[in-house]
Formats: sequence, C-alpha cells, structure tokens
Amino acid sequence: MDFGLPFASYLQEYRYKYLALFHALRAAILEGTIPHGAKLPSTREMSNLYQLSRGSVNQVYDMLLAEGYVTAAVGSGTYVTYELQETQAADAEIPLEIELSTWGRRAAQGRALPREHWPEPMKQPFISLEMGRMVSEAFPTDTWNHVLYQEIRQFESVRGDVESPDTLGHGPLREAIALHLRRMRGIQADPKQVVICNGSMQAIALLAQLLIDPGDAVIVENPGYMGMKRAIEAAGGRVTPNAVDEHGILVQDWEEKLVFVTPSRQFPTGAVLSLERRQQLLAWASRRNGVIIEDDYDSEIRYGGRPIEPLKSLDLEGRVVYVGTFSKTMYPGLRIGYAVLPTCLVEPMRRAKEIYEPSPISMMEQRALAAFIQNGHYERHLRRMRRVYSRKYAFFYRMMQEHVGHLFNVLPCDAGMHVYASWRGTADDYAAFRSAAAAHGVGWTDGGRYIYLPDTPIAACFGFAHLHEEELLQGILRMKTAWEDRHTYLRSRAMKN
Repeated sequence: MDFGLPFASYLQEYRYKYLALFHALRAAILEGTIPHGAKLPSTREMSNLYQLSRGSVNQVYDMLLAEGYVTAAVGSGTYVTYELQETQAADAEIPLEIELSTWGRRAAQGRALPREHWPEPMKQPFISLEMGRMVSEAFPTDTWNHVLYQEIRQFESVRGDVESPDTLGHGPLREAIALHLRRMRGIQADPKQVVICNGSMQAIALLAQLLIDPGDAVIVENPGYMGMKRAIEAAGGRVTPNAVDEHGILVQDWEEKLVFVTPSRQFPTGAVLSLERRQQLLAWASRRNGVIIEDDYDSEIRYGGRPIEPLKSLDLEGRVVYVGTFSKTMYPGLRIGYAVLPTCLVEPMRRAKEIYEPSPISMMEQRALAAFIQNGHYERHLRRMRRVYSRKYAFFYRMMQEHVGHLFNVLPCDAGMHVYASWRGTADDYAAFRSAAAAHGVGWTDGGRYIYLPDTPIAACFGFAHLHEEELLQGILRMKTAWEDRHTYLRSRAMKN
C-alpha cells in the first residue's frame, strides 16, 4: 500500500531518510491523507517502497508510537490513532480577509531571505558556495542513530512513569549543556538558567518580545544577521546599525538599553571582538543598565588560533544573555538551540515560552542529544569537524588568494564554515561578474543581504564546508574564467567601437 507520500521533497529538508519518512508520515496523518484507523504498511513493505532498512522503518514507527499518532497490535499491525476534526477537514469555501494585529502586520512585513535560484549551466553541474551548508562525511551517523533509537526504546518502556516535561526543556539536556559550557567555553552556567528552544532564532525572537517595547531603539552590527532585525521590528523596536571593523563592533556610549552582538565570530565578517572592546561593552551595560544578547552561532567550530572566551564568561553582573545552537555543529534538521539567561529572566522566559509551547517539542531529539553529550560523543564529533574544516579552509583560502585574489580581499579566519571577502572593484563590476559566474556554473551568498547601511563595502560570503577540495577548486577556477571571459568580451567590443 502506497499513500503517495512526497518523500523526495522531505529528503531535501531532512538529512536522513528515516527523519524524512517520519515527518512525511506525520504530515500525512495530520492532514488526513492517512485517515484515522488506517493500517500502515508492514515494515517490510515500507522498506521496499522507500529503500530504507527495516530497522530504520521500525525506528520511524516507534517515533510515531511515542508521540501518540499510531498504535501497534502484536500480530495485527500498526494503525493510525490520530483523528482529524471535522473543522480541520472542511475546506473554506470563501477566502477570508482577516485583519492582523499590529504585531502580526510587523511580522508579515519582515524581509525574508530565500535561497538564490541559480541558472542551470549548460554542460556542468552547478557548484554552490552558498553559506549555511554543512559537511556530511564528518557526522557520526551510526552513533547518533544508535543513541536516538536507544532513547526511543527506553522512553517507550517507561512511558507511563515519565515525569511531566518542563517548558524550559529536557532536564538532562540542560544539565549537559551547562556542563559542556563550563568545560569548553568557560561559562559558569547553572542548568536552571538554560532554556531549550526550537533553534536559536526562536530564542532571539522570544528575547526581543520580552525586552523590547514599541518604539525602542536597539543596537545591531552592520553588516549583521538579518534575523535579529526581523525579531526587533516584529516586537515594535527600531534597528540602530553600528559599524564593525577587523576587531568587531565599534563600542560607543549608546543611549539605547539593548544590543545584539556576535563577539566570538562576527556575522558575517568573522571578526573577533577584542578584549578591550569586550570590556567596554560590559562597562556600557553596567553604566546604562543595559542588556547584551550574545549570539554564538558557530565559534565552536574553531580550527586555528587560541580558543575565544565568550562575552558571557566575563559577565559578572548577569547582563549578558548567551544564545547557542546545535544546528551548525550537528545537522540543520536538528532544530535545537538554547539560551543561558540571567536569573531574573528565567521565569519571564518560561511564561513567554508557555504561550507558544506549553510542552517542549522534539523530546526524542532532546533526550538523545543529552545522552550524546554526556557520553562524550559530541566533543569527539567537534574535534573531528575541526580537523576536516581546518584542511578545507586552508585549501580554500590558499586557492582564493592564488586565483581570484585580484578580485576579492579574503578575510582570514580561524573558525566557522564560511569566509567573508570584500570586493575590490565597483558595484557594477560585481553585479556583472556575479551574473557571469552563475552562467559558468558557480554561485555564492551576496554579502549585500546582511547590510543595513548603503555605504557599507560590497562583499561576498563563501561557504566551503560542504564541498570536497576538487569541487572548491573547480568553483574558484570557474570564477576566474568568468572574469577573464568577460574582460576578453569587453576588450573586443571596445576595439570594434
């Protein structure tokens, strides 16, 4: 029996087949495509349909069982227990125009940042140097699957006796994060101050709603992460961009009370906030009774230089909120982020989070991640990633300097999955070159999408982590060829005129 699941589309979103199948089945059950009482195919049938092992299909069925979507009867099969309500199933006959609240209008007007849609080159596969993509060969898939499956089985065996979930997240995971931060990042975090969120962006959005009144001005870095801008403006705040240089944000005696920063690895330039400026920033917060939200998005992927202490590790007054994520170090489909809060913000965050999530989500993944960290797998995984990224970065930086160093000033870095490069020419030349490069089968993330002020230098962001060395070199050589071909064409045209 084939329910016609859009399995291929879920494979594009989720890295592993079993996760793609789980989310495809769950969506079909929630939408009523697989109705209440329907019998799911046997594990053998399902494994043949979607080319998974029977063990993986068993794992998917156990996950659905643990979340209450299905029931299993020995010798009979697996049946859907979720029942779609009539009001859910009924299609609206007349499209409605529903008036949004002020907050809803602000959120709806936020500028989205979709992925680029590149033209398909004529004779070769496209090489994408876009940011946000991760290496696949470094992840310990078998270990993670084993830990996740063990947690599912353990949860099922004691399901009737488990304690009520905490809105702030799975207790052992909060303890594991606090211990990891103390050991590896120098942050004296108490597990009671750790809150688990559905990715770091949810933490940032909730903090914005808790700390920003309509009309409040908020300091952000320029260039900087646009997710912060959307969160600030949705909360009714006003963005005040502040310049950065090779040593991070230029600290001033701002009158504003809130600042969003990425001090360990400035996004997107990669600059590290100097110790002197860290001290200035903390002094500003103390003097102005301000709050600093520190987004430490990928500095754990450090492959050179000395370890950089987070700003939070220097905070003696509880003025820094530290935000982190596992989506960069594990895999993008694992939507688990966290925040380390000053004690006074823990209860307000609990109440705010209860509005959106009365019970924490992704409990199986939270439980598995706690075990993954506690058993030392996470630190071993980080060490392996650092070795892989170190080799790729060194190769990519050297090839960029050698082949297109006359076009870009590539900023050296010692952490993360992308490099930032300022353009040496004019805006018109950059736009024409980017189009020519796309026609030659290579593209990258335009640094302009992270710019607040029009006089900010033109730049590009190159993701290198997800590609092999031969692909990185091929992409760089295509850029070089695109530039040379364009100049040959311009010279020939000038001679004809």
